[in-house]
Amino acid sequence: MTEPHWPLFGLRLSCRDVRLRPVREADLPLLASMQPDDYEHDPRVEMLAGLDFAANRARLVYQNHWRALGTWSPESWQLDFAVEYQGAVVGVQALEAEGFPTLRTVDSGSWLVPSARGRGVGVAMRMAVLGLAFDHLGALAAISSARHDNGASLGVSRRLGYTGNGVSLNASGRGLVELQHLRLTAEQWGHGGETTVDGLAECRPWFGLA
Repeated sequence: MTEPHWPLFGLRLSCRDVRLRPVREADLPLLASMQPDDYEHDPRVEMLAGLDFAANRARLVYQNHWRALGTWSPESWQLDFAVEYQGAVVGVQALEAEGFPTLRTVDSGSWLVPSARGRGVGVAMRMAVLGLAFDHLGALAAISSARHDNGASLGVSRRLGYTGNGVSLNASGRGLVELQHLRLTAEQWGHGGETTVDGLAECRPWFGLA
């Protein structure tokens, strides 16, 4: 059902046996409870004194959702999708951009529950948002970053054709960590037409597209 005042909620992506739909507020309790221990939130975000680690992580699920909705503009946006596999929500796949109307570059981030790993879900959910970006939004490039020891994320990126784009040191709750950066261009994208996108027409102005 299309929502005229926020048509993004009607967007649907399908790739292989994975379905993606935008996260709704009703999804937040489930997502907060199931986010895996190895998923790291932005280390720059302040943790509230008086809340334990788990409570702070749950709070950030809510705040990240509200922030993404409340600050959306064609110049700066983040679209979080609930990932459904075999009829159940198993993770979140984000697609985001800064200066998209000019730079035509997107970034992505994700998490997946351990029970859904090793089944091709991580590849399919990334393919879905890249299909949206390259095949429907006119993106010229996609970037991604992961800890040097995050073999699953780096493996998905390389399988889809990303190439190295440098390294950086970043602070985290575990001290300094090395991030590997990767980049994929529209010319390198080799999976055009494998993602089905529904409900995009009403959303185009939200991405700065006519």
